[in-house]
Amino acid sequence: MNETRRQIRVHVQRNAGIHFNELVRESDFAPGQIQYHVRRLLSQDELVRGEYYGRTHYYPLGYDEWERAALALFRRETAREIVVYLIEHDSVAPSEVADALEVARSTLEYHLDRLVERDIVEKRYDHRSRVLLSLANPERTGELLSEVEPTVPDRLLDRFTRLVDELLEGTPDPQ
Repeated sequence: MNETRRQIRVHVQRNAGIHFNELVRESDFAPGQIQYHVRRLLSQDELVRGEYYGRTHYYPLGYDEWERAALALFRRETAREIVVYLIEHDSVAPSEVADALEVARSTLEYHLDRLVERDIVEKRYDHRSRVLLSLANPERTGELLSEVEPTVPDRLLDRFTRLVDELLEGTPDPQ
């Protein structure tokens, strides 16, 4: 295996779920070089590719579909913070999570929809018909969460979304 391809493979192994743009930013190689070598690694069954929420993510072998989707979500700062909060607090109302994380309810719901869709978070109703959130599989989620840090661009995107939400909350209703 050539050295460039080996370095790309090692980088993906150390950063499971990395998306293409981040792989380009973190390497010394041109985007075309990375595309070429990633294609070769995929065709040789050295890497796995997954499309999640408009991004192409790459993984070393050994992750199942649930784990790949979860890792892609955990690269987003807000989704990761939601999961960490639910690890620390057993079963909570969405409003409590939104308040604790200082995010707009719409931002929380955006991320919750994806976390629920991928069976990472469960929504259920208590005896008073209030929604409660909890992790579907806390042990497995906790193990996987420790494998990834949100990237700087993802953090900036999440923070920009929060800023826009805050600005919109302060805007009077146009009606």
